[in-house]
Amino acid sequence: MKNNRREFIRMAGMAGLGLAGKGMFDDLPALTGGNLEENGAPPGFMFPITSGPAAAGESIIGSYGSWAAGLMENRIPLYSLRRPEWKNLSKWRKAAREKLAERLAMPRTGPLPELTVTREYTFDGLHIEELEYRLPYGPASSALLLKPEGAAGRLPGVLAFHDHGGNKFHGIKKIVRTDSETDPMIAEHQLNLYGGEAWANNLAKRGYVVLVPDAFPFGSRRVFLSDIPEGQRQGLSDPSEKDAEGISAYNRWAGQHEHIMAKSLFSAGTTWPGVWLAEDIKALDILCSRDDVDPGRIGCGGLSGGGMRSLFLGGFDARIRCCIPVGFMTTWRDLVLYKATTHTWMVYVPVLPNELDLPEILGLRAPASTLVLNNSEDPLFTPDEMKRADAILRDVYSKAGGSDRYRCSFHPGPHKFDRAMQDEAFAWFDRWLKQPTF
Repeated sequence: MKNNRREFIRMAGMAGLGLAGKGMFDDLPALTGGNLEENGAPPGFMFPITSGPAAAGESIIGSYGSWAAGLMENRIPLYSLRRPEWKNLSKWRKAAREKLAERLAMPRTGPLPELTVTREYTFDGLHIEELEYRLPYGPASSALLLKPEGAAGRLPGVLAFHDHGGNKFHGIKKIVRTDSETDPMIAEHQLNLYGGEAWANNLAKRGYVVLVPDAFPFGSRRVFLSDIPEGQRQGLSDPSEKDAEGISAYNRWAGQHEHIMAKSLFSAGTTWPGVWLAEDIKALDILCSRDDVDPGRIGCGGLSGGGMRSLFLGGFDARIRCCIPVGFMTTWRDLVLYKATTHTWMVYVPVLPNELDLPEILGLRAPASTLVLNNSEDPLFTPDEMKRADAILRDVYSKAGGSDRYRCSFHPGPHKFDRAMQDEAFAWFDRWLKQPTF
């Protein structure tokens, strides 16, 4: 069952997994061809992955689908650059970003935090710093900084974002390698989603300062069971780094906890994307403040949940000169009709679809350089809506006079950021970030 397990995890290692309470889909083994352990279903995975509606006219919300999708049909969102009334790029971008900020309701994260270098060493030709800093809320944040050993002067910088993958216990470790002995769970994750590569390391070796921060609530920023009321812990306690079974149990619990977190954030007057963006802006502040980084040559990128983070940060913050979201591009319509089941609660911003379609959040950066990398058999999105998102972005970039700075590529295979995709991404970063600024 080894190959089936790897394929299943690769297909399910997504921007967010469709998650539900235990017992809601007791017939799932029949749908996946065996029991969950044999198929290697990722922790918390409950919904079967499907390629789209079973028949014309069907939707994930039944007969309400056509009505809900119709709320947006034949209507260009109010802050879309595609609307004829938006003629001045600067005025449009300012107004649209202000509206986005209003909808996201980002929390305050305070001034530039004090950094602690908890460890500093060299590995695999790289100088590596293990960093820790505190935000006004939650546990201390961990990040890794990688750059070529012996590098001098100011280098271009990249924020490398880890994926969701149904694994909240781990964060930054998913895309880096800092030791010759890799945790088996991380090694398998990298094999399934990244072609066995630690892509943040490989990018740093090309002459970049790469900062990899933990996202809320992953890794160091995860929700600790010791802070949860006992009745909500399902009899679990916080596992150690070596406790594979405990980590899997935690990840199942964390998946089922997503709807609670989302509802609590909404009730607090903020949004999950707003929290993500606020914390990623703080990481960007940290990267730009370094003496070894050229703040005029900054990029960001990542797969899946990392692609979503890239989309929001790249669209919102003008300091991102080059943006590469991977395995995360579609339209709101796709989620309305077909794919809300395969996505995390982390993507939704109430009311925003009236003002910007999902790709147009990224389009707020036009005409700055952008590469969108898709997989043609990605089960998280419907092919037609991925292509429609590309068409929307091409229209936006054309009107902004930046057609030569936008590219969308479709690679064969399921949800992943493999070596061929990494090669294309790294070449794009080199093209737009290697020239010094003055």
